[in-house]
Amino acid sequence: MRLLRRLDVVLILFEFVLSVVFLSISYLRGSMYLRGVGVGLLIAWVTSAIAYLFKVKAPGDAVE
Repeated sequence: MRLLRRLDVVLILFEFVLSVVFLSISYLRGSMYLRGVGVGLLIAWVTSAIAYLFKVKAPGDAVE
């Protein structure tokens, strides 16, 4: 159950892995659709990572 305590980090890493997978498949198959999905996941990953960094740096606002 340690993963559930760090679910935010696990989900951010999962988004990154999925974006790399979709981008790799899109380049291998030449699919613009899969490339768009990969780019969308990459944007979601960056947004999540930035939000996580702001949450970590916020003094005393973390609820755990």
